[in-house]
Amino acid sequence: MRNASPPRRRRRGSLILFLFLLCFCLLAVSHSAIAAASFDYADALSKSLLYFEAQRSGRLPHNQRVTWRDHSGLTDGLEQGVDLVGGYYDAGDHVKFGFPMAFTVTMLSWGVIEYGDEIASVGELDHALEAIKWGTDYFIKAHTSPNVLWAEVGDGDTDHYCWQRPEDMTTSRQAYKVDENNPGSDLAGETAAAMAAASIVFRKINPRYSQLLLHHAQQLFKFGDRYRGKYDESMVGVVKSYYGSVSGYKDELLWAALWLYKATDTLDYLNYAMENAHTFGGTGWAMTEFSWDVKFAGIQLLASKLLAEERHKGQAQILKKYRSKAEYYLCSCLDKNDHDHNVRRTPGGLLYIRQWNNMQYVSSAAFLVTVYSDHLRATNQNLKCPKGRPVSHRELLNFAKSQVDYILGSNPSNMSYLVGYGHSYPKRVHHRGASVVSYRENKAFIGCTQGYDNWYGRPDPNPNVVVGALVGGPDSEDGFRDERRNFMQTEACTYNTAPLVGVFAKFNQLELNKLGLAKDAKSVAYYR
Repeated sequence: MRNASPPRRRRRGSLILFLFLLCFCLLAVSHSAIAAASFDYADALSKSLLYFEAQRSGRLPHNQRVTWRDHSGLTDGLEQGVDLVGGYYDAGDHVKFGFPMAFTVTMLSWGVIEYGDEIASVGELDHALEAIKWGTDYFIKAHTSPNVLWAEVGDGDTDHYCWQRPEDMTTSRQAYKVDENNPGSDLAGETAAAMAAASIVFRKINPRYSQLLLHHAQQLFKFGDRYRGKYDESMVGVVKSYYGSVSGYKDELLWAALWLYKATDTLDYLNYAMENAHTFGGTGWAMTEFSWDVKFAGIQLLASKLLAEERHKGQAQILKKYRSKAEYYLCSCLDKNDHDHNVRRTPGGLLYIRQWNNMQYVSSAAFLVTVYSDHLRATNQNLKCPKGRPVSHRELLNFAKSQVDYILGSNPSNMSYLVGYGHSYPKRVHHRGASVVSYRENKAFIGCTQGYDNWYGRPDPNPNVVVGALVGGPDSEDGFRDERRNFMQTEACTYNTAPLVGVFAKFNQLELNKLGLAKDAKSVAYYR
């Protein structure tokens, strides 16, 4: 009995242990709460817009902020007698693919249309407008006559043979076009959508430019609709292995028609989307992805929002069919469809569509879910899914936030997949310009295979950081290898980052509102 503790001491010891455990739990909860609210969405927004400056082709402006880049592609189009200088490189190579470039601009514009005030409150509206205009200026050049649109500069096969900085390019810069004899309704439709959406953005800021964009958009839509065909069949071999139009061109024609309706208020465009709703698949296809190729979910969501307006009562029957397919997409993201008609998730909770560049589907889903959440809130509605109770706008928003936070670091690897954000992010991005010493530091010419010999295989981090690039991301088990040759995971694309601009702005505003720090910004959201 001598080794037994006195009762009072035992109680005191138990009390001390209880208090210790209580403090530990409170600290853990506090740490979790801080971690959950610790993402700087304003910083993420600013960095995402920098990425588009890193992807610029052509003569760079005096206010260029990404200083490791320099002029490139200054003779693009020269062989064909047309000025195609400018635009964006789509990813880590130097081909200018018009199809994904147009989708990038559409999504940037849609982000500003929805969240212009929120972007302005961070002081980033001018940079967002510059990013859009860099693309639309190029599309104006590329649309040389009503029925001619230059689709691409360079080709993937010869480009991928070399590992060079864009400033040193020695690869083919041949340009390819679609026209009456070689149609490209998908490309023309997406470019029309981009220019129509951008015309809404610039309507009051730059009315003359807005009208010019609208003029081109209307011509391109007419061209794409009159001379129907897939652009990758007109340019066989050039884009098929890179940006082939798997979904065909009908989704792009519906997409363009709805954007032109939003831009012009002309009923002809709305009627086009209603009359072709079934035959073009708008009310038929139920999708679980939204991307540069497959536009149906975006079309369906745009059409759904029209139901809230009294003037569209006459089209309500067809619009409700569009809404049904939009809700299928949203419910698939939430894992609330029946059977196996849902998007897979990684163990860490990330939407997972496919192995190569999966993050493009995550960022586009986060955008559509966020926009629809706002729509539900504005119309005092819930989302009805086959499984479970009705989904509130807040639940939708929380889901979008979970995907955005995963991107920024709330994931099993505790790393940000947005390059340059946070303390841990991919350092060996599959990107030619970033992985080779900056031209501004060393102007000595680096040849086609010299880049592969001296830079591509290096285990060191890239000498230049592609700030704001959203890489392809982890595999189905949340695994990620930060290796330059691992292009499926470490290559970034413009259309990965584009949807995040508006989403980051939205979540930044929500955080400020929570903290009572929101500022009264001058209203710029007249785009709606």
